[in-house]
Formats: sequence, C-alpha cells, structure tokens
Amino acid sequence: MKPVKIGLIGLGTVGSSVFNLLKSNGAEIERRVGCQLLVSHVGARRDNPACDLEGVKVSRNVLDVLDDPDLDIIVELIGGTTLAKDIVLTAIQRGKHVVTANKALIAECGQEIFLAAQKQGVSVAYEAAVAGGIPVIKAIREGLAGNHIEWLAGIINGTGNFILTEMRDKGAAFDDVLKQAQELGYAEADPTFDVEGIDAAHKLTILASIAYGIPLQFAKAYTEGIAEIELADVHYAEQFGYRIKHLGISRRTENGVELRVHPTLIPESCLIANVDGVMNSVLVQADAVGPTLYYGAGAGGNATASAVIADLADIGRSIGADATSRVPALGFQPDAMSDQCILSMDEVETAYYLRLSAHDHPGVLADVTQILSKRGISIEAMLQKEVSDPQHDLVPIILLTQRIKEKEMNAAIAEIEALDSITDKVVRIRLEHLDAQTA
Repeated sequence: MKPVKIGLIGLGTVGSSVFNLLKSNGAEIERRVGCQLLVSHVGARRDNPACDLEGVKVSRNVLDVLDDPDLDIIVELIGGTTLAKDIVLTAIQRGKHVVTANKALIAECGQEIFLAAQKQGVSVAYEAAVAGGIPVIKAIREGLAGNHIEWLAGIINGTGNFILTEMRDKGAAFDDVLKQAQELGYAEADPTFDVEGIDAAHKLTILASIAYGIPLQFAKAYTEGIAEIELADVHYAEQFGYRIKHLGISRRTENGVELRVHPTLIPESCLIANVDGVMNSVLVQADAVGPTLYYGAGAGGNATASAVIADLADIGRSIGADATSRVPALGFQPDAMSDQCILSMDEVETAYYLRLSAHDHPGVLADVTQILSKRGISIEAMLQKEVSDPQHDLVPIILLTQRIKEKEMNAAIAEIEALDSITDKVVRIRLEHLDAQTA
C-alpha cells in the first residue's frame, strides 16, 4: 500500500515525540497498520532541535499545511480552542482525517466538529485528549461496547495528584508543593486549569459522553479545585482510613447524569487511592464486566505520542473504507444519542467529611447533631481532637456522614455556621466509597 501522508501541526513536546516515534518505531508500526505512516509536512513556527526534518516540507505559517493536497491526515497539536478549531474544521472541510490531543477543543467544540466530520465522511480521533498514554477512550468506546456503564471515576490530572501526594507524604503545604510542581515542569506558570479542575472537567466531559452516549456538555460540569485543601484535613482523612484525591466522577442515575470534579475522600484500600505522583487512573463500573481499572502516564511527550500514533494507525487501516463502517466518534450512532440531563450539584447524592472549629462548651455537639438529624443526615463516624487554640478555647470536630443530597447538606452547613459556638466556615469534602474496590 502507498504511504499514508501526515501533516503535523505543532512541533512542541508532543509533536516532536510523535515525529520521532514514527521514525524510530516506523517498521513496527507499518507491520501493524499494513502501510507506512509518513510525516511529509510539518507546520511549526520554529524548528525543534530534537527533530531531524531533512526531507520533510516545513511551513512557518501552520495554515499552509492545510493547502497541501497530498495529505491524508492532519494532526493538530497546538492546543486551545481558537486557531486549533479553525485548523480542524478547515481540514475536515477539505476532506482530511484529523487526529488531535486537544481535550478543551473536543469537550467544548466536539459536537460541531463531529457533525462536520460526519457530513464529510472523515474521522476525527482524540485518544490522546484524555489520560495521555492510557488507551481509555478505546477501552470504553469499543472494549466495553457490550456493557451498560454505570459510573466512572478518575484521577485525570497529574498536577493535582502530584500536589496531593506530596502534601500527604511530606507534610508540605499546598502553596509550597505547587511551587515545586512548577519548578519540575508539572504545573504551568498559571496553574488555574490544573488546580481548579478545569482540565479534569474537559476530560470527564469526554469520558461521560462516550460512556453513556450523551452530548458533550462541558458547560454543565461542576468543578471545584484543591487550593483550599489543608494539611490538617489530609491527616484527619488518613486517621479515618481515607485519602484525598482530586477526582472526576460521573454516574448515571434515574434522574440524570452526574458530572463533577472535586476533592474526594476515598478509602485507602481502593486501588485508585494508591495512584500517586503525576500518574493517572480511571475506574469504570459496568454491568457485565464489573469494575475495570486503567492506569498509566497521563501526560508527557512519549506517552501522549503513543496515543496519537494509535489514532493514526486506526485511521491508516480504515482509509478507503466506507465511513459508516467506522467506530462513531463518541461510540454511539449520532442519531441514537441520549437526551439525559446533567444533574445540578444540589441534586447529587454523596457522603461527606465535615470539619468544624467549635468552642469547647457543653452542648455544642448536641446542637450540631440535631441540625444534621433534622435534615435526615446520619453520622457515620466522629473524631473530636484536643483543644487546638487554648487562647480561644477552640476544638476541631470531624464528622463523616452517610449519603445525602447536596442541597440538604448545604442547608445544614448554613445552620451549623450560624451557631454561636462555631467559628469559621465548615470545611466540607465529599466522600465516595467507589464500591471499595480494594488493593
């Protein structure tokens, strides 16, 4: 077969890794695909010294790559949702298949992009957009096609996981670990997308769509970051046998689909609780196969390039095939997507970790438990520590509750904070058992 010719737009960490991996593993890839995957045109504003571009056409205006009539596939690796969107839609319009690692683009603009691709009879592949080198898109979309997926939960941002791991293992404060993450290159100078959960919400939006066959709805995802997590809560969680992880969680319920990213207590016996550092992991619960766990490098040049090349291989094998025989972009036929709504956080049901700072006076705990009981909130466990601030006679009280709707918990917290004996705001962290899949 003749080579499949690729236009590579973006020659940064991932782009250069894709280019070099296609060269170094080219023979092995060709044996798998049945033809050569050849980068014949690169769009990059500057050269990358890690790449030998001899014999490859290079355009400094990346849009010029789209004018090359010999290309079969365009690989977009520049990120963002402005120029990248123009590149992808133009490539589709010109009959080119597209591969991207751009989670924001897929989560926010995927519906428009997939519709355009369907009309043109081309593929848009995005395995590298979620969890880097872990082939979780293919696993859910194809490997679990015979299952009714009930829920999924994932550590899908390595920066946040690194920070929480370091806080737990080294007793370092959030700000200190964030600075370390930036120095190591795990966090950007502006870490907002990582630590506030936006990056994870992009990925969770995609996972939920392919899991349940619902439209991409990033704007409806609930996001809460980790910047407010204190060392005290990390230590108290461990005393109860839990660890705090920044999770993306999606669950299908009778009333709609949960789509939420937030710090979460999970039992330390859960496999996913033991995923540390910058690693990623996704746990999927399905009716036929039960729980399956996917683990690996969620970022990095070679890991992400591995996923990009897997997409290139899939498209390379299918070039010339009828478009209707390809796997649908979101795993379900476009006319069979579900209209299930995304639940507001008020309607989400979960358990909770609460930390109160109270004056050490008789009756304080009785007042708190009465408020919780009135809202139908049962206490699962309680820890009362020694006076933490003798000057003000303050004592920390930590409660674990059973599952309750968020709106009931919010109302109870408001009442508790109004008590004269309670100082400061109540610290609230959601708690999930994830069916206690054990290590």
